[in-house]
Amino acid sequence: MIDPQISEWISQLLRWTHVITAIAWIGSSFYFIHLDLSLKKRDGLPQGVGGEAWQVHGGGFYNMRKYLVAPPEMPKELTWFKWESYATWITGFFLLVWAYYLHADLYMIDPAIRALAPWQAVGIGIVSLALSWFVYEGLCRSPLGKNAIALGIVLFFYILAAAYFFTHVYNGRAAFLHTGAMIATWMSASVFFIIIPNQKKVVADLLAGRLPDPMLGKEAKLRSTHNNYLTLPVIFLMLSNHYPLAWSSRYSVAIIGLVVIAGAALRHFFNSRHADKGSPWWTWGVAAACLIAAIWLSIIGKPGNANLASTPVEATPATLAASFEEATLAIQSRCSMCHAAEPVWEGIPVAPKGVRLDTPEEIARHADQIRVQSVLTHAMPPNNITEMTLEERTTVAAWLAQKDAVTR
Repeated sequence: MIDPQISEWISQLLRWTHVITAIAWIGSSFYFIHLDLSLKKRDGLPQGVGGEAWQVHGGGFYNMRKYLVAPPEMPKELTWFKWESYATWITGFFLLVWAYYLHADLYMIDPAIRALAPWQAVGIGIVSLALSWFVYEGLCRSPLGKNAIALGIVLFFYILAAAYFFTHVYNGRAAFLHTGAMIATWMSASVFFIIIPNQKKVVADLLAGRLPDPMLGKEAKLRSTHNNYLTLPVIFLMLSNHYPLAWSSRYSVAIIGLVVIAGAALRHFFNSRHADKGSPWWTWGVAAACLIAAIWLSIIGKPGNANLASTPVEATPATLAASFEEATLAIQSRCSMCHAAEPVWEGIPVAPKGVRLDTPEEIARHADQIRVQSVLTHAMPPNNITEMTLEERTTVAAWLAQKDAVTR
């Protein structure tokens, strides 16, 4: 068994590497979409060149040209943009295994949703990610693939259907994460199975003196466009595990849909602007409306009845002290085995996020975090693994309400 401290370092290094590679992939993807849309057709360009763009960066000027199919002959040096994508998916999958699959009982399984064995939860996750790629690939190769808008609509509802499935198998945190991982799998697999192979076929045709098939580039462009529009929603879903208000809502599937629309709308704005087709500012209104709706759904859809709506009519320092004492007992009995100077929960070497709840002073200091994690949502304890009761959550809510009333 790996020492918990070493395990913690492995987790951090995996996350660090994943973020670095994701930045590289997203950065190059956004750059080439911008470049492709900003190319201008000018007189005097070589045959086969669809357009060029002048750019300045780092004190130098760059002249970028794009061949619609391929150059007349193979250049001696050619840079392939693929490892950013591969490394992002590989590190992400290892992080998923390390942080979630090896701790499925803590971070994935909610007996109130479905009483799964850890191996079942892991198996469902892996099979779902793989199967989703074949569904996505089939849709792209079907007659729908000839109509980008129709295909986009179908894929949108497929994402919602998959999210609905995940929310009925896993807890909210794992459901959001797997929805994001599913889309990320499509994106990276498109690079591995479609975009790069098609480019290699073009290179092989050039070397053999054949005229490359222009459909190869069009097929790759479709997948690249999907990647462009799905990037922002994927980032949101991957970061959401730190913010339970979204994934703990009973309207979590609708929230995912709204985030996908918001992300696509923002990308449409920049794509249109880069292509000199105007600045559709209405997209910002759509994105803002979607995010406001998502926030509203997260608030009205929070679980349970332990909330702050029942503020006591009379709140005094004396009643606050009594309420705080009751809340402290509930929090220490359900939370301090992990959130302590020396956690006793197996596999947790230090208090998560440095939050200690083993003394009254520390509990009072982290009141706002307790409110979000255990009252407004039931994110903590994870999967309610220590069986914190609704009455205990209500006790904590009452203390927070007293505290607000006294300090108001």
